[in-house]
Amino acid sequence: MLSAIGSTPLVELRRLVPDAPFRLYAKLEGMNPGGSMKDRAAFSMLGGLIADGTIVPGRSVVVESSSGNLAIGLAQVCCYFGVRLICVVDPRTTENNVAILRAYGAEVDMVTEVDPETGEFLPERLRRVRRLVARIPHAYWPNQYGNLLNARAHERTMSEIAESLAGQVDYLFVATSSCGTLRGCADYVRRAGLGTRIVAVDAQGSGIFGPPTGSRRIPGHGAAMPPALLVPDLADEVTLIGDGDCVRGCRQLVASEAILAGGSAGAVVAALLAHRHRIPAGANCVLILADRGDRYLDTVYCDTWVRDRLGLDLAGTPDPFHLLAGTGAGPSFGLADPVSELPSDFDHKEPAPC
Repeated sequence: MLSAIGSTPLVELRRLVPDAPFRLYAKLEGMNPGGSMKDRAAFSMLGGLIADGTIVPGRSVVVESSSGNLAIGLAQVCCYFGVRLICVVDPRTTENNVAILRAYGAEVDMVTEVDPETGEFLPERLRRVRRLVARIPHAYWPNQYGNLLNARAHERTMSEIAESLAGQVDYLFVATSSCGTLRGCADYVRRAGLGTRIVAVDAQGSGIFGPPTGSRRIPGHGAAMPPALLVPDLADEVTLIGDGDCVRGCRQLVASEAILAGGSAGAVVAALLAHRHRIPAGANCVLILADRGDRYLDTVYCDTWVRDRLGLDLAGTPDPFHLLAGTGAGPSFGLADPVSELPSDFDHKEPAPC
């Protein structure tokens, strides 16, 4: 099962910005077996330690702070090897994610109080992790926020992208949280001598690159404070995206490309659309889409949640991102006939009778 981690598809997006003079690609990290790019980091941080006997199934206990995808990735790895896992989460963790963790056999430890200084859950979660590690025999904290093995997992992500495009990666848009993906991709770009311009995409309510400038209700990107993996000059540019534009980006992506992706993908799409007029003709641009959207059906893709939590009413109204992308509003989205876009050698067969 774990051998399926990585080597995710890189697909060309021809409908998201149909009039663009550049080529646009998406790295579909939701195709990892646990549903997100965090599978890479989870296996990178634990696999070697299990192999060399540092983490011993049946004796060791892995303790980590995560509200979503990394927790699921760790739960998958620990389940496979028979290692006990305690995930420290907070009320922002969705019920769906908690159910997935428990299905894998992970223990869920919920932090309900925010840090009095920052008003965020993350500092309290990290304090809880430290207390658990100090109290539980043979406990190990991977520490995704400071573990270089997290970043090294994504050097492979970037190498896969570069190999697919023969080294011609002009722009890379990547969402940030632990900064493992940003760090790993940037390290590979520099080591390989690529001319890639890296755009880090963060939430307006995040504290990674400076004081928060807004709220942050959509999980998957952003953090309460700068992680240890963040070092100067990883990104050539930082773009902050609000929750509303994040939702619109997700919906634009599924409407135009039939890609149902997670919350951070919407932020990456919004950042790309904001930069589109500055990208030169002939450039290759890559969006890293961190996870699938099926875990966001009751949030990002739910009109009621968007209206009640974000104060936006998107139901039945033209999505402004259609206009921004130059596709025109309306149910057809101004798309070409999908049949005409099929390869010339596509073998169409009528469906077999039920």
